[in-house]
Amino acid sequence: MADRPQGSGMPEKGTPEYDWLYGGTSQTPPGDATQQVPTQGAPRGERPDETRVMPVAQREARGSGGRPPGGTRAAAPAPAPRPQPKKRRWRPRLRLGLIPLLLLLILVYLAGVPLYHWTKIDKVDAEPSGQRPDDQPGTNYLIVGSDKADDLTAAQRKVLQTGERGGTNTDTIIVLHTGSGGRTMMSIPRDTLTEVPGHGTQMINAAFAIDGAPLLVASVEQLTGIHIDHYVELGFGSVINTVDAFGGVQICPKQDMKDPLARLDIKKGCQDVDGITALGYSRSRHVTALSDLDRVARQREVISALGDEALTPWTFLNPVRYWGINSAAAGAIRVDEGMNPLDLGRFALAMTGESQTCTMPNLSAPSDPNRIIADPDRAPALFNAIIDDSTVPRKACTPTGRAR
Repeated sequence: MADRPQGSGMPEKGTPEYDWLYGGTSQTPPGDATQQVPTQGAPRGERPDETRVMPVAQREARGSGGRPPGGTRAAAPAPAPRPQPKKRRWRPRLRLGLIPLLLLLILVYLAGVPLYHWTKIDKVDAEPSGQRPDDQPGTNYLIVGSDKADDLTAAQRKVLQTGERGGTNTDTIIVLHTGSGGRTMMSIPRDTLTEVPGHGTQMINAAFAIDGAPLLVASVEQLTGIHIDHYVELGFGSVINTVDAFGGVQICPKQDMKDPLARLDIKKGCQDVDGITALGYSRSRHVTALSDLDRVARQREVISALGDEALTPWTFLNPVRYWGINSAAAGAIRVDEGMNPLDLGRFALAMTGESQTCTMPNLSAPSDPNRIIADPDRAPALFNAIIDDSTVPRKACTPTGRAR
């Protein structure tokens, strides 16, 4: 291979194809030479290939992000770390709408339980025939305690030594009046001699044995002149089961009472008793001097004690107790066919309210000292106060019905 000629390694001056580099004036550059393109719009007197210097203001503006000259260039703050969401522990929250819902459910329960048991109550035709007193102000309920015992359990019948009875006899007859004149509970002793419509003069409880509720209502209206609006009949079982559903009631006998016929053996003084003892206490008539007159006072005492228990908040706050009381009452109660649930509710409220209690003013019957009659001088004042819905005179309202 031939040796390359020695030189500087740089293109020699005057070489045509390199005139553009050395500033040569060759008029006709080779066709493959790189040609300079003149800048369009260059000002006159400036070389087109001259390096131009940008104004300082433009460089500063460009470097400052568009800030005006002379502005202070501040470093951009570092972005703050994004807070991490805290893990929240689950806690039960009581929503505002839950409280009204619970209150609504409680009200539904309190109203629904009596309405349900209302369907279980026996209805009886208590409408008397014949002439009746006109409607009167206030409301008058006739409360009858019968010997109805078909709702007693086998154990209860064994203790009471009684069989199943259909309720053909009564030893409790009470007129309960409510109105603007106050509440009055008036007992009519079962041994009261009176005219029983269509059956002559008899003891008033005979009317119930002869023709049940209608004839008894007619006899009470004829005796007193009081228009009876509603009839409520309570059997043996209603007293026992209702008292037991309440967990017992308090009675306050004024003497020791031992009455084998009533299955009763209790000491003097206030005490809590169960249903069977409460029934015996309200039925005993062979221990005290006034017999049936003392008994009707004890009957009102037991009824008032039940009313006191019914008013306790625990009756409504304890759903089991509330259900048991309604169930016990519905199992042994009978009402007239004209009574509706609202009327029964009013009756229950009347039973729990403060009442003036008394026995129909009475005297021993001239024809039979073991029977009584309405006192012709004092009884009309009590009857008329109930009829007129006015305040009952204290002299006419005594526990035994005898003059003080």
